[in-house]
Formats: sequence, C-alpha cells, structure tokens
Amino acid sequence: MIDSANLDWEKGGGLIPAIVQDSKTGQVLMLAYMNQASFERTLASGKVTFWSRSRRELWTKGETSGNHLIFEEARIDCDGDTFLIKARPLGPVCHRGTITCFEEGRRFSGLAFLSHLEELIQQRKTELPEGSYTTALFEKGMGQISKKVGEEAVEVVVSAQQDPSRTVEEVADLVYHLLVFLAARDVTLTDVVEELEKRHGVGPQ
Repeated sequence: MIDSANLDWEKGGGLIPAIVQDSKTGQVLMLAYMNQASFERTLASGKVTFWSRSRRELWTKGETSGNHLIFEEARIDCDGDTFLIKARPLGPVCHRGTITCFEEGRRFSGLAFLSHLEELIQQRKTELPEGSYTTALFEKGMGQISKKVGEEAVEVVVSAQQDPSRTVEEVADLVYHLLVFLAARDVTLTDVVEELEKRHGVGPQ
C-alpha cells in the first residue's frame, strides 16, 4: 500500500494530479487532483475522492449523480508526483454523460471495446432476447458454440491465402465466437489475461 507521507506533495503545492483508469478495460476516464486528505479518504472509503481547486474542498466523485468510482488500486510514477488510480466506474464519468472525459461521441474504443462486447454477450446469455444470434447460440448449447469456434478458426487459417482484409473479417468472427464460448464456460477475459500474465512472468520468453 502506498504511504501518502512518502509522496511529493510539495512539488504541486500540496496537490498531485490523478489519472483515473478503468480497472477492467484500461480506458483512461478522467484527470483530477488529490491532496493528502482526499487520498487518505479514498483509501478509507473505497470511493475515489479528489480536491476541488475551484470550490476549495474535498469531493467524492458521484456524490451527486451516484456515479461513483470504486477504488481498486493506486500507483505512483517514478518521481512520486503523479497518481494512476485504477477504479471501477458505476456509470458515466464525464459530466456530459459519457463514459470518459476524453472521447466525445464514442463510448468505447480500442481494446476497451472487447470488454464492452464481453458484457453485451453476458447480457444476452442472461436475458436471451428473441431474434438475437447470440441468444440462438446459447440456446443450441455448448456443442454448437464449440463447433462455430472450430469453423471460424479454420476460416482464419484459410484467409492466410487471401487479401489481408479477409483475415481481419475472419479474426473478428473468431474473437466474437470465442467470447461466446468463454461466457458459456463462465470464464472471463480477465481470467485469460491473468493466465497470460502468469506465463509471461515465468522465465524468459
């Protein structure tokens, strides 16, 4: 655990910039400032709390909207004067109603979209809405889901002899069906990433 007394609070006049990142997707959500009191309240309450430079007071994100940031982890940079706060957002982070303050008009981008797609597939599994292809796969069971993964994997291999754009299309199909497969097995992308991290840390690659 970070000891706030060891941080360079004086460099910024008692304030340290805090970059907030979604602990699941890695998406950067916002930038704000913390003083020692707000950081210690964050640790104690489990809800990310900042120092408002305009109001000159502590403020817990979501205290009005209910869209709290649930604290998961804090890291500091090499100079001890910047925070990276990893948190779980309970709704839109930006006052404009978007998930991040840095991307207007797009809720998810880059690899963060995979987590969004994973959540959508899980929702389909739970609700089984009519007319959904994902619903049809879950209703047909693991046998059909596994078969589709195998078929799409073969299509990826075949695309090696085709235009690269075809590979993009086939890999997209494979990734989608793999996410359905994982949901059917009650396995998450986080589980897979943790296994990859474990392997990466064992000896030279």
